[in-house]
This record gives sequence, structure tokens and C-alpha cells, in this order.
Amino acid sequence: MKKITKATYLKWYEEMLFWRKFEDKLAQVYIQQKVRGFLHLYNGQEAILAGALHVMDLKKDKMITAYRNHVQPIGMGVDPRRVMAELYGKKTGTSQGMGGSMHIFSKEHRFYGGHGIVGGQIPLGAGLAFADKYFKTGAVTLTFLGDGAARQGALHETFTMAVKWNLPVVFCVENNGYAMGTSVARTSKSTEIWKLGLGYDMPCGPVDAMNPVKVAEALDEAMARARKGEGPTFLELKTYRYRGHSMSDAQQYRTKEEVAEYQKIDPITQVKDVLLEKKYATDKDIKEMDKRVKDLVSECEKFAEESDFPDIQTMYDVVYEQKDYPFLPHKL
Repeated sequence: MKKITKATYLKWYEEMLFWRKFEDKLAQVYIQQKVRGFLHLYNGQEAILAGALHVMDLKKDKMITAYRNHVQPIGMGVDPRRVMAELYGKKTGTSQGMGGSMHIFSKEHRFYGGHGIVGGQIPLGAGLAFADKYFKTGAVTLTFLGDGAARQGALHETFTMAVKWNLPVVFCVENNGYAMGTSVARTSKSTEIWKLGLGYDMPCGPVDAMNPVKVAEALDEAMARARKGEGPTFLELKTYRYRGHSMSDAQQYRTKEEVAEYQKIDPITQVKDVLLEKKYATDKDIKEMDKRVKDLVSECEKFAEESDFPDIQTMYDVVYEQKDYPFLPHKL
């Protein structure tokens, strides 16, 4: 695995803090009704993305996930201003404002969504991996899903094919404890989701996903196996979300004390502690990074606020085009 250095920790801290503050800003503007529809935030789960990006080859590897999908494309290289503009429904957004919160997408940066159907991205992730195997690209696809999606039949169908064909894909359950408002313990006798992989003779296991180092180590091993043609891996990334399932979630299924306990092992705090303990950064350095993050979030907000909404005609220009059907041809 690529060595984890001082530069790694500095990068992790600033990026993870930006992702957190970016979504905190989204929560604020959502209350102001500047962002509409559903809004699912990633607060508390940032170590997963940080660890993944450390071991990915961003020139060829791919990522696909569910609807908690705002910061992943930013990590993979998408302009954060365009991501915020998409959430605002503006034409400067990643999909010209037509996708919104749950459908961030960037083919250029190999981020394939953003899927609103629970578990819908699982077979698609295997399909991306099938293409890479067929064309011998050497790429690996990271397919992320929530703990609730592990109960979907599509997962089992996909596992069967992925193992049979030795596809270069890593299936990652982001187990934040609750499928919407239902705990894992209420949906299954076994709370160790990773054990589902045992039935397919697939390498699988749990990962402490509040620590980016642990995530990086587990994913590096799984991705190396995939690149060697040894097939898929199934990992249960044990994490926690501080906010509700979405902004409309009253969170009556858990206590404030439970959330506070997990905040004691906050992934950003863990990285900050390493920076200070190893003297990789001073308090002054931390404050400077904090200011850069704050300024960048403000820049993203300003860009989204000042961007125009798409013309109504755009809605007709992006529909499916069929030559023998009376729709206007695409203009985009």
C-alpha cells in the first residue's frame, strides 16, 4: 500500500473537514429551502472516502454508490462548486440541475452515481467491473451500499455472478447502524453483515471505518486481489452517521447519548489528534486549514447562489431521443 505519511494526514484532515463543512452548509440552505427534495448527509462517515481515495488509482478506478453521494465525487476530482450548484438545481451543476441531491454523476471522473433505488447500484457496479474485465483495463470498481441494501435480492444475484466471473469489484457496506430508522438488529438475527459473503466463498470481513488507515488497508488488499484476477471482496465498513437518514428524519429511534459516544471517535478528530501528537502540524497550521475550508465552502455557496436556473426547454432537451417518435432531437 502507498505509504501513509505526514502529507497524507494533512491532506486527510483538510479534505475530510471540507466534506463535513460542505454538508453542514447544505443542511443550512436546505432549511432555507434553497435546496429542495431529499437530502442525505455523510457526516461521520468521512473516513471511508478518505481511506478509499488513498488506495484508488483515480486515472482508471471507478466508484458507484447510493444517494448519500455529495462528497465522493468531490474527492474524485469534481469541482465542489458544481456539486453544490447541482443541489441548488442550477444549470452550472454536474447535471445542469436535473439530477439534484441523489443523482450526482461524473463520467469524466469515473463517479457513476448517486442512485435513489435502494440497492439499485449493486448490479450496476458489477456491470462496470465486467466491462473492465472484458476490455482488460486493469481498473477496479468500488461499489458502496448501505446496511439496508444488504437485504435486497439484487445483492445476492450480483454476488453469484461476480464470484462466478471473478469480476474486479469490491462491495462495501457502509454500515452506519440504521437502515433509515431501523437498526440492523431489528432486521436480522445476525448483525455481522460481512458474513453474507461466506455463502459465496468470497473473501469478506469487518472494518473499523471510523479510522481512514483501517479503511485504506482493507481496501488496498481487496483491490490488489481484484487486479490480480482473483475476483470480488465483500467488506462491512462499520461507521456511524451523526445526522438523520435525511433532513426530514426526527431520529426518534436513537438517543443523543448514543450519538455523543460515537462523536468521541470522530474520524476527523482522530486525524487531527495524529497531526498534533506527531507534530505534523501546529495549532496555527490547523487554524489556517480551517480557514481555507471555510473560504472554499463560502465560494461554493456563492457560485451556486449566483448561478442561473436551467431554461424550461432544457427539460425537453434531455429526454430519450427516438427517431420515429415525435420528440424534438437532442440539443445537448
